[in-house]
Amino acid sequence: MVIKADEMTAAASQAERGQEQPQRGAEEHLSSMVLTNGNSLHENHKEEPKQNGHEEPDHMEEGSDQEVIVIQDTGFTVKIHAPGVEPFPLQVSPQEMVQEIHQVLMDREDTCHRTCFSLQLDGNVLDNFAELKTIEGLQEGSLLKVVEEPYTVREARIHVRHIRDLLKSLDPSDAFNGVDCNSLSFLSVFTEGDLGDSGKRKKRGTEMEQIDCTPPEHILPGGKERPLCPLQPQNRDWKPLQCLKVLTMSGWNPPPGNRKMHGDLMYLYVITVEDRHVSITASTRGFYLNQSTAYSFNPKPANPSFLSHSLVELLNQISPTFKKNFATLQKKRVQRHPFERIATPFQVYSWTAPLAEHAMDCVRAEDAYTSRLGYEEHIPGQTRDWNEELQTTRELPRKNLPERLLRERAIFKVHSDFTAAATRGAMAVIDGNVMAINPSEETKMQMFIWNNIFFSLGFDVRDHYKDFGGDVAAYVAPTNDLNGVRTYNAVDVEGLYTLGTVVVDYRGYRVTAQSIIPGILEREQEQSVVYGSIDFGKTVVSHAKYLELLEKTSRPLKIQKHKVLNDKNEEVELCSSVECKGIVGNDGRHYILDLLRTFPPDLNYLPMEGEEMPEECQKMGFPKQHRHKLCCLRQELVDAFVEHRYLLFMKLAALQLMQQKANKQEESSALLENGSGPTSPFPESRLEDGKKSPLEDGKVEDNAAELDQVKELTETIASDDGAVDPKSREVIQNACKAVGSISNMSFDIRFNPDIFSPGVRFPDSSKDQIQDQKQLLKDAAAFLVSYQIPGLVKDCLDHTMLPMDGATLAEAMHQRGINMRYLGKVVDFITKTPARTQLDHVYKIGIMELITRSAKHIFKTYLQGVELSGLSAAISHFLNCFLSSFPNPVAHLPTDELISKKKNKRRKNRNLGNADNTTWASMSPQELWKNICAEAKAYFDFSLECESVDQAGEVYSLQKVTLLREISLKTGIQILLKEYNFDNRHKPTFTEEDILNIFPVVKHVNPKASDAFHFFQSGQAKVQQGFLKEGCELISEALNLFNNVYGAMHVEICACLRLLARLNYIMGDYSEALSNQQKAVLMSERVLGIEHPNTIQEYMHLALYCFANSQLSTALSLLYRARYLMLLVFGEDHPEMALLDNNIGLVLHGVMEYDLSLRFLENALVINSKYHGAKSLKVALSHHLVARVYESKAEFRSALQHEKEGYTIYKNQLGEQHEKTKESSEYLKYLTQQAVALQRTMNEIYKNGSNANIMPLKFTAPSMASVLEQLNIINGILFIPLSQKDLENLKAEVQRRQQLQEALKTSSQSEPEDKSPEARASELRLPLAEAPWPT
Repeated sequence: MVIKADEMTAAASQAERGQEQPQRGAEEHLSSMVLTNGNSLHENHKEEPKQNGHEEPDHMEEGSDQEVIVIQDTGFTVKIHAPGVEPFPLQVSPQEMVQEIHQVLMDREDTCHRTCFSLQLDGNVLDNFAELKTIEGLQEGSLLKVVEEPYTVREARIHVRHIRDLLKSLDPSDAFNGVDCNSLSFLSVFTEGDLGDSGKRKKRGTEMEQIDCTPPEHILPGGKERPLCPLQPQNRDWKPLQCLKVLTMSGWNPPPGNRKMHGDLMYLYVITVEDRHVSITASTRGFYLNQSTAYSFNPKPANPSFLSHSLVELLNQISPTFKKNFATLQKKRVQRHPFERIATPFQVYSWTAPLAEHAMDCVRAEDAYTSRLGYEEHIPGQTRDWNEELQTTRELPRKNLPERLLRERAIFKVHSDFTAAATRGAMAVIDGNVMAINPSEETKMQMFIWNNIFFSLGFDVRDHYKDFGGDVAAYVAPTNDLNGVRTYNAVDVEGLYTLGTVVVDYRGYRVTAQSIIPGILEREQEQSVVYGSIDFGKTVVSHAKYLELLEKTSRPLKIQKHKVLNDKNEEVELCSSVECKGIVGNDGRHYILDLLRTFPPDLNYLPMEGEEMPEECQKMGFPKQHRHKLCCLRQELVDAFVEHRYLLFMKLAALQLMQQKANKQEESSALLENGSGPTSPFPESRLEDGKKSPLEDGKVEDNAAELDQVKELTETIASDDGAVDPKSREVIQNACKAVGSISNMSFDIRFNPDIFSPGVRFPDSSKDQIQDQKQLLKDAAAFLVSYQIPGLVKDCLDHTMLPMDGATLAEAMHQRGINMRYLGKVVDFITKTPARTQLDHVYKIGIMELITRSAKHIFKTYLQGVELSGLSAAISHFLNCFLSSFPNPVAHLPTDELISKKKNKRRKNRNLGNADNTTWASMSPQELWKNICAEAKAYFDFSLECESVDQAGEVYSLQKVTLLREISLKTGIQILLKEYNFDNRHKPTFTEEDILNIFPVVKHVNPKASDAFHFFQSGQAKVQQGFLKEGCELISEALNLFNNVYGAMHVEICACLRLLARLNYIMGDYSEALSNQQKAVLMSERVLGIEHPNTIQEYMHLALYCFANSQLSTALSLLYRARYLMLLVFGEDHPEMALLDNNIGLVLHGVMEYDLSLRFLENALVINSKYHGAKSLKVALSHHLVARVYESKAEFRSALQHEKEGYTIYKNQLGEQHEKTKESSEYLKYLTQQAVALQRTMNEIYKNGSNANIMPLKFTAPSMASVLEQLNIINGILFIPLSQKDLENLKAEVQRRQQLQEALKTSSQSEPEDKSPEARASELRLPLAEAPWPT
């Protein structure tokens, strides 16, 4: 997961966390993406402004509004007339191609069996690739005829493949096998299809009696069982109705010449369910039965031949069961939600799967053995030229919105196709199915070309990385390079090209797949490189065109232009690190490659002789020797650091200006002339020590005017106007100097990526500059340790970041720019935090991540020594050593190892590792755990206190099933779905049969939809300010644009749908909320995974909307599903579990299951008290919820006790006058009255026996409305009625804040939605800003 889910996905998913709105400014650092999206699109068309980023990129917004209208062309309806079907209407849009109508017809239930047809309008055949608006005479109400066309071999194959797809359309095996971008979704199992309209009919009345609310035993609070099978419940539709026993290519293919001349294209062999064996000819006219059998060839038509244009029509006639079942199957297929069947843009793999029987499948068999690269459907008769496609899409015009959408859509599509092809190729390379281009060399050094993609292995070939750490450096270089490619792609400078790059980890090997620069294979590398260095800085060349192109990227990427010396002691100017190479391809394009050092080095992991690190770093034990010297800071860190410095710069300047003012008033300007201006008290180092400058304590508001002045001043100075008085100029110069800006006129921080790079020398002339740069790098390293790590921990304490598993923790760290190698330090920091218990969940995830990452490192080298026949044995042995309590598991060597050793000599060479390929069998659990602890110490500098998995479980209270999930996801293992007994000391947990597959782990670039993202952000900002309607419109527009670029499935669309559903809900449109949220859940399951933390959250939201729509039983089963997943992914002890349990408890209270409800609510109370502190308002609310249930049970004493606790908290936290405190005290009075009344009645009964005069007591079953109200409160949804006057005040307030925000506009991330931490601290609390928008 290191960089798979790209920074922006992270951002988009973060974007909803209420507290992490795009306003979050410096710390949350959404700006890293904002930067790549906002300006860059436009910057290319205008002169680079001289001045550093204070221009407002508002032009984006104005443009977009008019442009959007262009796209929404009105659709119209045409009539379609197909053979054998009543004419039916079809809604189309003028932008669509004729091709898209074809697709619709091939998907419709009544026309899905046709593939080979043309569409005709008034007898004219329509061109498949024409847009509808270009077709003459096509208008509202036109009649399009479907005309059957003669087949060709290609068409016949497509037809058979399509029929096979229809037969398999409900079969999930492709999703379990990770093929063709299929993935799993289980939502329909829990909603039983009763969401939305179909559910409305049985809504009211009957619902109450028939709910069975008891959850399975393992879901109840306090349960210790963590079963695995419920993770993938069996879907009823999966036992597919059998339509045919066998449909396969006949052995008589291809037709002999004389039959070809009769129109035979190919032969099929079918066994029907009734056990009839038939041979079928596919001819140009259609399909018919011939007289061949399995052993004799007789191609003459049978009698009757049942000639039919479509194979389905033929089979319908010869097999009644086929006819019946195929029709039912298609009905079911069309009833499924489209999101369950659309392909995802990138493959998602499942780490568990049930045992599936392997059925005969002609298409799959043919795919595996023809040299089909998987693409001739798209492009006739050739493999794709990936490089050309990737670069041409970049060159598409992008002047207005429609053009940009078209361009981004093309870029995204090519990238996802390229990723799929590269993954297939990488697997083929490692499995030994591709011939190397240098077969005579040793296996590690081999390179491969397949399908126009170049593959190389992550080993240090020819000592290229000798000075950087050898093989270890060669292993990390590809991911660093990929990060570089991602960044340059995001900046998107016209004329600068990068290679398509995908990094695949498979079976312990790292494979880099790259598109091929035209002409590169014909020349030696030395001749090709016109910029940069191929030997890490000995020979260096530069090139004017490259300098010009790279200079455009230097500001957004904060890279400083600098000079280095080559081996002849000549100065060479560069605007990137030395090993970034520029090659001009035969196509004349300027390519840059080897971007592994795009970002500055991380000095905490690069000890340098004679360099003293800042004190904060030394305290943490830095600098520390790492395994390789390619450690870089992350882009998010660089951005956060620069932003931090910018605020400092503004404050210093404002402070000096204030001082100047004061001095002017006192007429004693002597102070400033003596040069003891306010900057001298804080030189560099002091500021970094976290001692606040005087301004930091003050309210920024008071200084808004000052900051405005500073801003104006920097702008005038930058525009080089003589009008600035020298004193003000001096103020700016002092401030620039203090923060390490490279210009003394304006704020501009950049890094020189070559500093501390072995083998790079700098000219004497730039000595001072290099010194400053070294200092800047040290400051950045100190900033990571002293600001970012504490910031991350604070975010976890505030619950603004809620990691639930390893991937979400990594994402949270990356967002703050903290590399994973700091994980040990982060966990250490948590241990030393005073509120340590409130960080229990993060600590536990951190430990789990340390263990599984260390295990992954060991597993990688372990697998390299295993040959293909021993894979399942080796993996099951490793898992036994890692997770099983069985003390001495024995590995079963594959049988052919027992044959005489002579044979083996020849085969050893094919094995990429150099170890003897049976050494893996000797590993023992003790040895593995010893190695894990050693690895954790060496790599993460963390001392684990465990010698076995059981000890780890006890010391850190980890669940073995969670460890299994984490290691499987990280390494690509897929295991059999069954219950594993980890604690059995008498036999090992896993056998070879339990290992089903090993998948690749793929890292790739994620191209972005920038315009859509802008709309999304503006929509969020509007919502934050309380303008729901406008926000809703902007977000719907964003959804439109996202769909335009990404197609229907994407993480960002998921985020968009979730926010939209929430807005629908708040604005009272419950059914619309339900439908949008259902899409969000399906998409999250399909794109992120069925048990990804995001999916768990989506399930919770959906349950709330189901409850609001009176679908109580559905709401409960969704909440139970979320709780099960949460237990599996983490366990019970997590702050999010409290929210989940409160939700479950409330719904159960609503259906009068009081005892069950109490179990969940009381568990939530315990968890809330632990994670929010016993005095927090969350705990008070928890007490109140528990009290309500006791009241319903008429146990008033317990109810009173809980409500009193709550009342005390409210009184202490909010004071007597607060409405919450008053509400609570009212409720206390009411409970007391009820208790007294009950007591009276009881006394009356005791006194008078059966003839007592009993007052009827009021026992209140809670109303649905009151339950819903509480549900809204705990889920952070507040409806606040505002008077007109309040609204006016709010608007005025918002405007005031916005002006302030303008003043604090940050430098390089000049993005309208960014807000500084100070402005955020005083963030206006609007109706919705109060509601934490959960992720």
